[in-house]
Amino acid sequence: MKHSQIVGFLLALVVLGSCFFPWVIIESKQLTISGFHTKGTNFGRPGLFIFFTGGLSLLFFLINKIWAKRLNVFVTTFCFTWSVSKYLMLSACLAGECPEKQIALYVLVAASAIMMVMSFLPKIKISEN
Repeated sequence: MKHSQIVGFLLALVVLGSCFFPWVIIESKQLTISGFHTKGTNFGRPGLFIFFTGGLSLLFFLINKIWAKRLNVFVTTFCFTWSVSKYLMLSACLAGECPEKQIALYVLVAASAIMMVMSFLPKIKISEN
């Protein structure tokens, strides 16, 4: 695909940006959970690994070498699977209460999925030597 690296780069920026927006609101405890702000829960910082893999993929989308494209497939797959696992973890109902999912959580999963697909389609010229 001709523009897959540009689209992948922009989606990596979207993935990085979605870590700062609210993912889930738990109304009974009056908590707003994002990728880096999870006070009052035992979730840790789920956006830290997504931010790390998204930053690496951002770098690998810019490098026009075959090793970078191969590593990018690996890194974006980790980013996608981690975001899906956080979606499943944060959307689970506990003790009869379901958290209210926000749009940034959906954007995170969708953008990381499309970013992974864009890493499968690099346009790179390989010399025959």
